[in-house]
Amino acid sequence: MERYIVDSRGQKMAVILPIEEYEELLEDLHDLAVIAERRDEPTVTLEELKKRLKKDGLL
Repeated sequence: MERYIVDSRGQKMAVILPIEEYEELLEDLHDLAVIAERRDEPTVTLEELKKRLKKDGLL
C-alpha cells in the first residue's frame, strides 16, 4: 500500500512504498537498462542457443 507525502495544498509530493516494492522497481529498472544497452547486439535463434549450450555442456 502506497502512502503519499503532500504539501500544504494537498498536492502529492512524494510516495512511501514498502521496501519490497521499492527493491522490485529497482530490479525492473536495472533489467530495462540492460535491455537498452544490448538492443543492438546480434540475436541468435533458439536452436542456435541450444546447440551452444549443449556444446558447453550446460544442456
